[in-house]
Amino acid sequence: MSERIILLVEDNANDEALTQRALKKANIMNKVVVARDGALALDYLFVKGAFAERDPGEVPQVVLLDLNLPKVGGLDVLRAIRADPRTKLLPVVVLTSSKQDRDLVEGYSLGANSYVVKPVDFSKFSEAVRQLGLYWLVLNERYPTP
Repeated sequence: MSERIILLVEDNANDEALTQRALKKANIMNKVVVARDGALALDYLFVKGAFAERDPGEVPQVVLLDLNLPKVGGLDVLRAIRADPRTKLLPVVVLTSSKQDRDLVEGYSLGANSYVVKPVDFSKFSEAVRQLGLYWLVLNERYPTP
């Protein structure tokens, strides 16, 4: 079985650090691959560009996807994930500061598995990440990869 990977798609260095810290605090020691823009996330997922040499068998267990990203926005990343047979069943959790109803509705319409608004308070943020990690990495039964 390949290593259980979390793909964190996050352009904000502070939010990236908080997420990494919260995962460690919750004893979630999975490898975290960080893509700092939507284009890099797609390159990672589809094994191209900067990630053309990575093992295509290492499919993330879950994608934590911010919406407000440079180059390719989070909703467009989600749209691409759901449009490709290799990734259409990949669990995607939108983890964003956006409280806009239209983002929430569009995120779910495009196939997000969950939509979580980042709490401002670190202890609440840490608890949200802990719960996400426990659910998506421990409790959730993942579809078999091809």
